[in-house]
Amino acid sequence: MDVEDELLLFHACSEGSDEEQEEEEEVVGIGGSRHGVVCGPWRVVAWVYTRPWASGVVLGGFFLLPCALFAFMLLYCPPLDIDLSYSAFEVHSHFSAERFDALAIAVKTHLGSWDRWRRDSESGEALRELLLKKLVANETHNEASGTAPGLNSTSRGDRAASFRRRRLAPDNYLQSQALWRIELVFVAQGDGDCNIFTPERLRTVHDVERLLMKHPQFHQFCWKPLELLRDLPLGPSYCSPPSSLLSYLYPSERGGKIYYDGMGPDLADIQGSLGLAITHPQFYWYVDESLSPEHLSSSLLRSEIHFGAPLPSYFSVQDRADEQRSHFKNFVVQYAEILAKQSTSQVKVLYGGTELFDHEVRNTFRNDMMLAVISGTCITLLVYVLTSFSAFLTFFGLASIGLSCLMALFLYHVVFGVRYLGILNGVAAFVIIGIGVDDVFVFISTFRQASHLRQPQQRMVHTVKTASRATFLTSFTTAAAYAANAFSEIPAVHDFGLFMALIVSCCWLWVSAVMPAALCIWTQHVEPHEPAGFHCCESFRGLSSSHGPLSDEDDVALLSVEMEPDPLEADGDAGVLSLTLETPVNPAGHQHQGVVSAKIQWALKHFVVQPVVDRRKTILGVFLVVLLASASCCCLLRPASHAPLLFRQDTNLQTLLALRSNLSGQGISCPMCSGVFTEKPHSLYNHGPPSTFRVSAHQQARGTAVTSAAPPNAAAQNTSSNQTGFLLTVFISKLVLRTSTSVYRFSLNASTPSPWTLSSAEREQVSSFQAFNRPWRNYTRRMTACVSHDYYPYPSWMITSGSCDRRHSWLPDFSFYVAASAQQHSRKLHYAQHKLRPHPTRVCVSPPGCGISNMPDGPARGTFYAPLPRDSTCDAPTKASKMFGFNPCAGGACGRPAVRPLVDTGAMVFVVFGILGVNRTERRDNHVIGDTGSVILDPDFDIFKEMEHLCKICKAVGANKQLVKPGGAQCLPSGNKLSSVLPLLHPECHDLPEPNLLPGQLSHGAAGTRAGKVRWLAMAFESTTYKGKSSFQTYSDFLRWETFIQERLSALPRSSALRRGFQTCEHWKQIFMEIIGVESALWSLLLSLAICVAAVSIFTAHVFLLLPVLVTILGVICVVGAVMYWLGWELGAVEAISLSILVGSSVDYCLHLVEGYVLAGATGRSPAQLCSEEAAAARQRRSVEAVDRVGVAIVSSAVTTVISTLPLFFCVIVPFAKFGQIVAINTSVSILFTLTATVAALASTAPADFKRTPGGAMKAAAAVLTLAAAGGVVWWAGGRAGWAAAWLSLGS
Repeated sequence: MDVEDELLLFHACSEGSDEEQEEEEEVVGIGGSRHGVVCGPWRVVAWVYTRPWASGVVLGGFFLLPCALFAFMLLYCPPLDIDLSYSAFEVHSHFSAERFDALAIAVKTHLGSWDRWRRDSESGEALRELLLKKLVANETHNEASGTAPGLNSTSRGDRAASFRRRRLAPDNYLQSQALWRIELVFVAQGDGDCNIFTPERLRTVHDVERLLMKHPQFHQFCWKPLELLRDLPLGPSYCSPPSSLLSYLYPSERGGKIYYDGMGPDLADIQGSLGLAITHPQFYWYVDESLSPEHLSSSLLRSEIHFGAPLPSYFSVQDRADEQRSHFKNFVVQYAEILAKQSTSQVKVLYGGTELFDHEVRNTFRNDMMLAVISGTCITLLVYVLTSFSAFLTFFGLASIGLSCLMALFLYHVVFGVRYLGILNGVAAFVIIGIGVDDVFVFISTFRQASHLRQPQQRMVHTVKTASRATFLTSFTTAAAYAANAFSEIPAVHDFGLFMALIVSCCWLWVSAVMPAALCIWTQHVEPHEPAGFHCCESFRGLSSSHGPLSDEDDVALLSVEMEPDPLEADGDAGVLSLTLETPVNPAGHQHQGVVSAKIQWALKHFVVQPVVDRRKTILGVFLVVLLASASCCCLLRPASHAPLLFRQDTNLQTLLALRSNLSGQGISCPMCSGVFTEKPHSLYNHGPPSTFRVSAHQQARGTAVTSAAPPNAAAQNTSSNQTGFLLTVFISKLVLRTSTSVYRFSLNASTPSPWTLSSAEREQVSSFQAFNRPWRNYTRRMTACVSHDYYPYPSWMITSGSCDRRHSWLPDFSFYVAASAQQHSRKLHYAQHKLRPHPTRVCVSPPGCGISNMPDGPARGTFYAPLPRDSTCDAPTKASKMFGFNPCAGGACGRPAVRPLVDTGAMVFVVFGILGVNRTERRDNHVIGDTGSVILDPDFDIFKEMEHLCKICKAVGANKQLVKPGGAQCLPSGNKLSSVLPLLHPECHDLPEPNLLPGQLSHGAAGTRAGKVRWLAMAFESTTYKGKSSFQTYSDFLRWETFIQERLSALPRSSALRRGFQTCEHWKQIFMEIIGVESALWSLLLSLAICVAAVSIFTAHVFLLLPVLVTILGVICVVGAVMYWLGWELGAVEAISLSILVGSSVDYCLHLVEGYVLAGATGRSPAQLCSEEAAAARQRRSVEAVDRVGVAIVSSAVTTVISTLPLFFCVIVPFAKFGQIVAINTSVSILFTLTATVAALASTAPADFKRTPGGAMKAAAAVLTLAAAGGVVWWAGGRAGWAAAWLSLGS
């Protein structure tokens, strides 16, 4: 169609009916006349966005405003705290959290610190004094009244002396207080028995511990305990060795004394050393719960390295404590890189500790956030391509998104007063990219499609009005869907929902303001210069050479697509689309505009939209089947069966977190549990008879035996072992066959079986040589001895520097390490494999002896350097020490095994009396950081009146073996013989259960005293609840505890203040955190869906336009849930919270398409054509036009979103990775269903001649409000009838 035809078409349209004039005015923009004059408030918009200098002012203002506000926030507002803890998901308004928080606040208020009260016996001593005073006041006998004051005064004197000792003693010695630590856990792995107590694994553990102590700065921070400084041979600079079981397994000998310090060079007898260690109850602190005296096997071994304070140049621990901690942190983080490389195929080395663990977490978070740089780079390149290689539009499009993030941060922190950024907020950076790029592409696509409007004012008004309205509908719906999460009780989810709602809203506002200004400047000043650079892309050179459907002119003609009914098509349901493209002449410099968009648009039309419209019934049928199948798979999703993962399972962090449920409690440290403290140094020769020095069975059976440094010809005296420390001896024997060929045997055993004979020195051959069993110094070349049984009745051996050729039946026998170059005190040896069968290898001191010619060296021939047999100058342990194979339990010298103490492997449950709750009336938010409130005490609680009932409750709970571990009742605080005082107050307090604790470990029970009165009491019980179970499985344990305690309390007299007692546990908070997280996320999902349906109903104002959107969203949710089931995921807190963003992320594309259908209308068609067009053909035409309008934008946005989330797949933090995977799956499914199911539904059921009117929107709003009011009335009625209470009790 030429220009004259186009002018005639516009002239004909201008003389049409009023209805046609309104439709054309909608095309050119409401508020603009058909003669090119823009009226009303749109005149200002047109004036600003058609003048480059005014657009520049707009760009400058919208750039400076968020930057200025963000700078103000950084300079004058409290800093934003980054909360990476898992406790950010705790619900502090839940009764389980309120109970435990009340106890924690009471402990901190009365005893100083929650972390310190377990180790401080002040509460026990204070309670004992009050009990004695009460006893003195009540006793009338002279003996009792005379004894009690003596005890009381003694207690006060001891207490004062103890206080003075704590103040004056340790601070005078540098590094004498164990203040910091590194936690090490060695886990057995690999094939075979996963027992850590094997020689190979124990040597690895020993090497790691020695490696850490060799750090150059170790002596500046190590712990120097006063208990060891009294032993003068050690000296005042002696550093405490690691607190480890290796103190028994690697004892050292100095001056004729045995020190169980783990510093010895040789491994003692394993069974005997463990037999000595298990006589101390501290032994069980190092191993897992499966170990028993009858079965000394553990899958892991725990170790700690303690560091002392005050540091040099500091007077005490309190002297500049933060500075000392900073110095130590800078030192200890150096171990992270060292320890990360220590794991072997047999031992996995895990490392932690407060400073080291926090460093690892922050480093992991920082590395994951660096993936955003990769994501940003990929997105920038992708947007650059999708904007048809316009760097100008790419910059301002992405800049508008970034500026909106700064504005949202200001509103989030300053206006709404949220002081914390949670772990979920980091995902917002990846999610907003897809949403923001969607808005940017809609503006660019709308502006390009309006190029047929010759007046710049009309084109810009049309762009602003059409694109702003379309993006407002989707942005408002998305923001509302995310805002539904702001009603969540979980602080992290609440903050994430609020932040996402703000950032989506700000993104729409900034894109709507910045992009028209950028398009104005780009059109007039930048666009004419861009095609010159585009010519370098040869692949796109010919795409726009003609005015065809692939050029940008196809975009221009989209607003004037004509569809004429085919007279040969009788079926009205199958309308044939006939496009008459109008391609006006482009100005100079526009020939390369929108080539990529045109290509995508052409592909969508011919390969997606047209086939879907033609086969719409089939598409809807397949979609229905997929929807039902996915819904059934969603029903198969099961709650999580394990604790939630924070990091990838193979990482040090997550493995250590998972093992903590199998170790002692995090609050328990055992710096004085090793043999250094439990076994005093004693004389070596008085320890036992000479028979105690023997080789263990483990060492006799290992593949690499131990040898002494004796000459080779004397090695046969010890045939069971030829290895000492690092060195081993390889013996060579020979078998002369009937032919001239000889077969050579290589072995680590000195014995020579018949008919083999020890190789002689003829032909300069060697009978043995020494090597190392592991890399040492420059001896790093690995050689392998291979054996084959296929050639002769006798096996044949060869030596190679490569791997054994299994194709020729050569199998590895053993390996050793030699040097590739000359070393001090080494000798050069030659080796070569014979060319004739059976291809044996000879080792000689010179080439003629091995028959080596001038052929080049290879794996089977060459030279190596071995250490001399008697190298006394080598500092490798060539001579076994006196502790080698030492058995301290020989002859029954060791005692009976100790009883396993409690080491907090189960959840610690507290039964609390005297506390009513926690007061949070002055708290501004529900976050876990900040002020937690104040405790509410029970004024009626009197411990002396309730002593009988308290003792009964203690006995009853401690006797319940289903709830409490044997010896797990800790009813009283730690104190000086508290259990001996209570029976004097009431006979029921006789025979109270005694806890089985580690030596030196204090009770978890606590009591708060104030003004000479016991205000509250907390009994502690180590429960049988395993902390590694999932929250849904642990919930049954909570119910058993709650039922049992309430039954005991309800049996008390009504006047008793103990009836207001409760049971609490920190683990209960964690399980309810996950349970409520799942429930809250599902409710947020339903609320988001309801808000989305309400918003779409108002915007579309037609039920058959709402139906495709609703069905598409339901399909997306069901398919994503089905994919989670197919991937083997379980429904935990992370997965449920990820599902809460589905509605907000899946509504965009289908709503854009429905908006495009509404705007399509009857553009560019005469009244006669409109009247003759059937409804089915009109639906199909408008569906195709809708995809033509928004197809490129939504596809580009979907591709950008998926690309932006791909880096999240590689995150170590599991919530990040799960979010990325769910967003990518959701985006892919959403764009697929939008281009198929939504298009098919619009072409089948959408109204053919629908026009949106203000009256229709008002009616839809009224209907939505009516339904919302009806729902509120039903909920209120249900609450009055008790439905809500029943539902809440079921949920709790």
